[in-house]
Amino acid sequence: MHDFYQHIYEQQLAVLEMPSNKKICGWATKILDVLFPERNSGEMKSVEDVKLAFEQFELELEQLLSKSKACGHCNHAQVAHQFFERIPTLYELMCWDADALMDGDPAAQNKREVVRTYPGFFAICIFRMANELHRLGVPLIPRILTEHAHSKTGIDIHPGATIGHHLHIDHGTGLVIGETCTIGNYVKLYQGVTLGALSVDKVFSNVKRHPTIEDHVIIYSGATILGGETRIGHHSVIGGNVWLTSSVEPYTTVYHQATAKFIDSKPII
Repeated sequence: MHDFYQHIYEQQLAVLEMPSNKKICGWATKILDVLFPERNSGEMKSVEDVKLAFEQFELELEQLLSKSKACGHCNHAQVAHQFFERIPTLYELMCWDADALMDGDPAAQNKREVVRTYPGFFAICIFRMANELHRLGVPLIPRILTEHAHSKTGIDIHPGATIGHHLHIDHGTGLVIGETCTIGNYVKLYQGVTLGALSVDKVFSNVKRHPTIEDHVIIYSGATILGGETRIGHHSVIGGNVWLTSSVEPYTTVYHQATAKFIDSKPII
């Protein structure tokens, strides 16, 4: 047992210092609360309050990066500044995503309901921020953020995915979007959709492994689309439970033809 204890102790010494997941995810959530006061009833009393809040968020990101040994190569101040220079663009994308949910879901009563309650909106907002940090070369933190959204919503989006504007995630539970997936604009995804890889062999880690979904595509629940060379053409509809490993031309409808058997049953008394 002594050797085992020694091994665990050495692992403790070797671990890279990292801020807690709670602090990292709390930082991102606070940003959303300011961007969308519907989430938090709005506490800003002036433009200066808003400016000070974002300056504080930028400082917090710099501190998170500086405490992360995994990000030792980063210029922490520069990365934090570049991220917050992109916040207006990220905010615009998030607003378009909210619009897509409002326009595409008859059950959505108003934008407040979408922002406050829709898991798809929360997941895509967290992805937008994580994706920007990923693009800036920040390790681990982007994945912590998207896995936080995954744990809260059941929606698994890798921070390395490329996603256009007006993404509509309806319900979303069980949705998986892989690292090298490319999704265009005005795409609608239902629960249980998998945009995955044909092979999970490590030698393909630097190869496009996940499909490309072009603009104005609808993919219904339970559909599985695999492979880096698989392309779903624009304005196509992929039906529920479809399994695809080959490309689809634009304006195509693909559906799964199931065989259903009905039997008479005794009335329930």
